[in-house]
Amino acid sequence: MKGPALLLAGIVLFCINDANSKLLAGQYGIGQVVFLRYAMLLPAFLLARAILAGFGRPGFGGPLATRHPRLQALRACSMMVSAAGFFLGFRHMPLAEGYLVFFTGPLMTLILAALVLREAVPRAAWVWCLVGFAGVLLAVAPKLGGDGQGAWLGYLAVLAGTTAFALNQTLNRRLRAEPGLVGVILWPSLVGLALFGPLAAADWVPAPPLDILRMLANGILAGGAVICTAAAFRMADAARLGPWGFAALPVSVALDLGIWAVRPDAATLLGGAVVVGACLMSERARRRALGQGISAGKAWVPSGPSGNGVAARTAESGKAP
Repeated sequence: MKGPALLLAGIVLFCINDANSKLLAGQYGIGQVVFLRYAMLLPAFLLARAILAGFGRPGFGGPLATRHPRLQALRACSMMVSAAGFFLGFRHMPLAEGYLVFFTGPLMTLILAALVLREAVPRAAWVWCLVGFAGVLLAVAPKLGGDGQGAWLGYLAVLAGTTAFALNQTLNRRLRAEPGLVGVILWPSLVGLALFGPLAAADWVPAPPLDILRMLANGILAGGAVICTAAAFRMADAARLGPWGFAALPVSVALDLGIWAVRPDAATLLGGAVVVGACLMSERARRRALGQGISAGKAWVPSGPSGNGVAARTAESGKAP
């Protein structure tokens, strides 16, 4: 159970990171909050690399060199869009609703795998994709009429973040020969400082020491979540870990209740059940098609590792750090 335990720890850290960002989003701009996150994450990673090198374990996080600098840059940029999308989206919605939209990430990854990587996707998987998106519409449609522009902006921001996450997952398929934390911590941190630094300077708001510490804590939370989930996927395969990824939904519901006293409505719960079921059935269809292809001697290649993709917010994921 070490793999699932580490994955659950990573999911809890990710959810706490998002809750902390949501609390900060009401007082500070995206530039200031995200810049300080990377201002903590980058030196923490370099310090860990140096300390381990001093104990005879050099190269923590993988080699610095890359054979695909453009793809690495695109992956880092997709992570920036994903981080920004969720930060802005959570200003206008509870955590559980944002994670409900995020659960469509595996379905978007399936679509991108077919369009970009030209991978074969069974027809049943396409059907479950449509069912999953219908579940999201079922949950969000009742909320789009009452809150006006804020609700629309929130859902669009989270949808943009989820799309960037799916693009990141697709790029991970192309960069799987370059594993390690360098590509998902070091390079994105440098890009994040470069992109959000000017925004931070433009909209900087003087903050008390406690709030500064909370912004810096996001870097530790995100980095810890990445390391926990990466370790989980080294101890267990994605087929076993996949269903555990949906633990983000009850964790986010608990945080909504505990911090903001927000209860999920019936539409959110029903839509969430539809989306989770569609993701699991889509993955089942892919695995069945893979098994049939192997038994028939056909070289069918799945669009990603087994598992629902939600659990793949790992060292290979895009929503964080």
